[in-house]
Amino acid sequence: MRSRTKWLLAALFLLLPTFAILSSQKADTETKFTVSSGIDTVERHLEIERHQQLLARKIRPGTTLAEFTTDGCSGGLSVGWEYLADTIPHFQTIHGKQPAWESCCITHDRAYHSGGPLEATAEMSYEARKEADLDLRDCVIAMAARRGPDLMKEYRISDTEVKRIYNVIAELMYRSVRIGGIPCTNLSWRWGYGWPECN
Repeated sequence: MRSRTKWLLAALFLLLPTFAILSSQKADTETKFTVSSGIDTVERHLEIERHQQLLARKIRPGTTLAEFTTDGCSGGLSVGWEYLADTIPHFQTIHGKQPAWESCCITHDRAYHSGGPLEATAEMSYEARKEADLDLRDCVIAMAARRGPDLMKEYRISDTEVKRIYNVIAELMYRSVRIGGIPCTNLSWRWGYGWPECN
C-alpha cells in the first residue's frame, strides 16, 4: 500500500503543474470546473488515509500538541528573502526584510500546527486543510492592493500587472502547500506538524 501511495504522490506532483496551467488559461467555466474537480478528487483520494492516521495519532494516550512554532514562509522563502534583503540594500528598501505576505504564512502555519479540530473526521480534516490553503492564497492576493502603489511607482508597471504578478505568486504558493503539506509525511511543515509524527 505504501509503494502505491508513493507512486500516486509522484504522479500528482508531476500532473499538478499541468492542471494549474490548464486551469489558469482562458477557458470556459465548465472546463475550469472539470479540471478543478479532477484535482480535488485526486487530492482527496491521496490524503484521506493520512488524515485518518493523523486523527488516530492525536487521540493516542499521552499525545500532546507542541507549542506553536513558525518558520515564516516555508520552503526557504523567508530565509531566501532575508538573504536578498541583507545582500542587496535596494531590495530591502523596496520589499522589506521579510516577504510582504509573511503574516499570511504565519496564519497558515497556525492552522497547520494544530491540523484542524481534535474531534474532526478525516473528511473534516481534509476540508480544514484545503480551507487554510485557500485562505493563504487569498491573503497573498490581497497584498497586491496594499503593495500596488509602491510597486507601480518603483517598477513603472500598471495595477493590472501588479495583480497578475501577485496572482501567480499566490497560485504557486497554493499549489506548493497542496502538494507539500499532506499530513503524516515527517516534513516539518506538514498538516498537523504540532503533533508527534504519525508513525
